[in-house]
Amino acid sequence: MPFHALGEQIVSVKPIPVSSPGRGVDLQVRVTAPRSGTSLPVIVFSHGNAWSLDGYQPLVDRWAAAGFVVVQPTHLDSRRNAIGWEDPRFATVWRVRIADLHAVVDQIGEVLSLAGLETRADSGRIAVVGHSWGAQTAGALLGARVLDAEGAPGEDFSHPKVSAGALIAAAGAGDTLTPFAAEHLPFMRPDFSTMTAPALVVAGGKDQSQLSTRGPEWFTDAYHLSPSPKSLLTIAEAEHTMGGIAGERVAETTDEDPERVALLADAVAAYLRATFGLGDAEWAALGGGGSDGGGGGAEQGEGGWSITGK
Repeated sequence: MPFHALGEQIVSVKPIPVSSPGRGVDLQVRVTAPRSGTSLPVIVFSHGNAWSLDGYQPLVDRWAAAGFVVVQPTHLDSRRNAIGWEDPRFATVWRVRIADLHAVVDQIGEVLSLAGLETRADSGRIAVVGHSWGAQTAGALLGARVLDAEGAPGEDFSHPKVSAGALIAAAGAGDTLTPFAAEHLPFMRPDFSTMTAPALVVAGGKDQSQLSTRGPEWFTDAYHLSPSPKSLLTIAEAEHTMGGIAGERVAETTDEDPERVALLADAVAAYLRATFGLGDAEWAALGGGGSDGGGGGAEQGEGGWSITGK
């Protein structure tokens, strides 16, 4: 179902420094883009726990080939920083992650300039995308908040320059956390009621989290508990790694499937192009219902995928 030329050449530049005082570890990003084209929209991507700017190339390369500039920061929880559960800094990593994305968006002009893309990228069209913990991080810039111990919403971390996003395997409501998650991840209590920006939520039909006592439907909360416009892509056979989006044959991939990765990457690109007003033919062909962010309930084959919208 690819809608772009897979032979499109892409280039990456890394590491590019981003100013972030008080972080303790320098914030660096990788920028990937097609070698040709102008007015390229920007995706700021937040990786899952322990990854870095060097991960998720199956997604990033495909988005770049589809005409996006992709910016990938390395968050503090990256394996290369060795900040584990018991590290006293871990309790605030979720806030630093959000601050990382803010720093990248706030300095996007300088980042693009250092990557040689200042005349080719469209910094007026910025989306945030994330996987797993990265999805919660990205969701904060779309308007989601974190509930405190008493259930009151926390700070508003939304960013005015971010106009759309995609949340892949985003953690659901925090009332069914396992004891381990409740102890070590108390910030995993999202409030989606204020997430007003357009977003595509991607969930796997076989994604059984060890952090929640609920089943795979937990990962659809970001869609069901947030206001419209939203779309939900459900991939029936996908587990948490969605076919291997972090990389080919990486250790934690439990459902290796390159076609599934391509479907997810192309669906995100199609959704963002439609939402940015850059053409909705690809999104409509998927059953996405055009540029309004809705979905037509399209489905591909037994055990395939479906899109719904509101």
